[in-house]
Amino acid sequence: MRGGGLRAYALLYLLFLYAPILLLPIFAFNSGTIIAFPLQGLTTQWFEQMWANATLRRALGNSLTIAFSAAVLATCLAIFAARASTRYRFPGKGGALGLIMMPLILPEIIVGLSLLVVLLAVGVRLSILTIIIGHTLICMPYAVAILTTAFSSLDRSLEEAAYDLGETKWSAFRLVILPLVMPGIISAMLMSFTISLDDFIIAFFMGGNEPTLPTYIFSQLRFPKSIPMIMAVGTVLVMMSILLLAIAEYFRRRGAARTGQTSSGGLL
Repeated sequence: MRGGGLRAYALLYLLFLYAPILLLPIFAFNSGTIIAFPLQGLTTQWFEQMWANATLRRALGNSLTIAFSAAVLATCLAIFAARASTRYRFPGKGGALGLIMMPLILPEIIVGLSLLVVLLAVGVRLSILTIIIGHTLICMPYAVAILTTAFSSLDRSLEEAAYDLGETKWSAFRLVILPLVMPGIISAMLMSFTISLDDFIIAFFMGGNEPTLPTYIFSQLRFPKSIPMIMAVGTVLVMMSILLLAIAEYFRRRGAARTGQTSSGGLL
């Protein structure tokens, strides 16, 4: 009975959590402008209106630019942090990692407000670049967590064998270690891309006059006639996020399986 009750609770919780997301595509194809049942009919006009909106296309272009830049920067910095944390011992290692992972536990509104105050104090003009800086900061902990797992599961004897064969530290990292952790790198980059693309708070504080997709969606919620189009945009975003997260999970599992097989082979 206890196990059945826990399963029922878990199902109800998941239904409560994801039911609004499941309703997005239903109302995105509804011909009526009022978000309510019964549906008035099926249509694709809201998707057509979405692609014809110039401001929306500009916001989408900004979001893609920011997400790609933040994902690349966060992943590159996370490679160094994860490599250092799993391979070397140095004073202040725990404190440094704690500072890197702190955005995971801090309220994002506090992070955004703090960045805004600091950047305005030093005279930095708010733009797409400042959003990239903020998104890099909040994406790094996720990338570090993924890459730390990838680096820590490597068999160190492979690196030592490369040194015995005459490779330098850089060439051993480039030719041996990097290919083994590449699935983890791709997974971290995709995860960072998804987080940056969906983020609203940092973009709201740091964007200035440059719209991103989440801030544009928020600005359109005041206009009831725009709600069906926003439903269409939300449907596309949900599908894109699910696809990216599924690809990231695939590469994460592929990397774990590769390093596991390699370690077994080294032991043999």
